[in-house]
Amino acid sequence: MKYLIQRVAFGFFLVTILFTSFGAPSTTGWTLVAMAQETDDPVKIEVYTRFVNNRKTNEAAAHQAAKEYLQKYPKDNDQYTQYLQKWIVIYERDERKRTLPQLVYNAKNFAGAYSVGKQILADEPDYLPALIHLGYAGYLAMTTAKNELFSADAQAYANRAIQSIEAGKSPPSWLPFKGKDDTLAQLYYTVGFLSLRSAPDRAIEPLIKATQFDTDLKKSPSLYYYLAAAYESGPYKTMAAAYQTTFAGKEETAQSKLALEKLNVIIDRMIDAYARAVAAAGNDPANAQTKSQWSNKLAEFYKFRHQGSDVGLNDLIAGALAKPLPPKP
Repeated sequence: MKYLIQRVAFGFFLVTILFTSFGAPSTTGWTLVAMAQETDDPVKIEVYTRFVNNRKTNEAAAHQAAKEYLQKYPKDNDQYTQYLQKWIVIYERDERKRTLPQLVYNAKNFAGAYSVGKQILADEPDYLPALIHLGYAGYLAMTTAKNELFSADAQAYANRAIQSIEAGKSPPSWLPFKGKDDTLAQLYYTVGFLSLRSAPDRAIEPLIKATQFDTDLKKSPSLYYYLAAAYESGPYKTMAAAYQTTFAGKEETAQSKLALEKLNVIIDRMIDAYARAVAAAGNDPANAQTKSQWSNKLAEFYKFRHQGSDVGLNDLIAGALAKPLPPKP
């Protein structure tokens, strides 16, 4: 009698699962299903019952029970084991989505995050939260762990996220950022920051874009320092070397004059960015050392452009943040 009750109960649970998950079968279908699933195996009944009881209230426990069921009965290939297999796939897909931000922002397990993220995007290539998290993770990996392994992937993900957001798409939540503008600013900043070492010229435009949103990042001195560094190690370095090779020590010509004018435009952009960095650093003791370094750089280039004089430099710094940021030449 005990096993008869268990068989009936087990059949009922299976019918309930099918009804709620795949649509309502016919009444005849219910009867056939219940009869087909009668079993004297108490373990089978217990494991499946545990799955059913936890399916809506404790998905982790239900997942464990479903995996256990399939491991214990690998030769079963009926509609119920097929249902469990599908349920596990859906659960694990959703669990990866829940896990990804924890890996990035809490555990800072970047290798794990990119592994999980790639699985998410294999299922849903345009899943915006994953693109955002994986884009920003490259910046965090560099700044918290000096890990450059994910920089190229992070730039690609960040650019895809930017394109999606600017096309009108939104994630279910903007966290950990404060909203759309903050997310875009941070992603542009990430692309610029991660481009600095390998392609400084390409870092300029995304760094400029990062300043165009009214966010806390716009007040960050590091943003303007990185912009100055991008100009300096990118176009300035290339153009200064070319000028030295081609025109240094020779009589001025129309060609050399034009080359110097173009070089001076870049120097002026560097002066502007360094002035903004110094101004944004303010009197914060945390910025004291870097502010001193930036001030020295600023004075060097400013004097070069003003015949050795620093007259007007303090006024430039005082008004730097109030002026529109000039575009890339």
